[in-house]
Amino acid sequence: MNERNNLYPIFIKMHSINTLIVGGGYVALEKLTFLLKSSPNAKVTMIANFFRPNVITLAKQFDVKLIKMSYHESFLLDQDLIIAATDKPEVNKQIYNDAKANHILVNVADTPELCDFYLGGIVTKGNVKVAISTNGKSPTTAKRLRQFFEDVIPENIDDLVQNLNRFRKTIKGDFEHKVQTLNNVTKTLISNKHI
Repeated sequence: MNERNNLYPIFIKMHSINTLIVGGGYVALEKLTFLLKSSPNAKVTMIANFFRPNVITLAKQFDVKLIKMSYHESFLLDQDLIIAATDKPEVNKQIYNDAKANHILVNVADTPELCDFYLGGIVTKGNVKVAISTNGKSPTTAKRLRQFFEDVIPENIDDLVQNLNRFRKTIKGDFEHKVQTLNNVTKTLISNKHI
């Protein structure tokens, strides 16, 4: 029997929620970098006993709040999303348990069984964003697919999106008519000739 990816992709307005990253080392830096590359206006707090210099630099550049302390459950107050990225499995497990007890979504780095969500590969070109998931099985594959899509999605795709948005606003009629009109206009975008 073939496995399938049952994850439901969503796009979160990271500027309107509070994100906590616990950790200050290389893994935390990777998570922070990934998050800020996709959502530079994300509201992020980081907690750790030690922050790598690159973390401090990035935090200053993007207004990330750094708290130099050991993790405690009280830090979860008013947080909406948690990323555990310490080098101590027992601390990461405690963060997971505390987040679940407080009904907060959590991702424990490199521990798929302790994740409510995964951070997949992302391609962004203007208003177009494509997210790629391998169900936590192979981040390297997601990375390679991201590179592929970065190459094949044209740089001017945002011009098309902007033009279609303007056209959409001019269409009269009910929802069904608008959808049908846009489907007719865009059906030539994807064809065997373009693949």
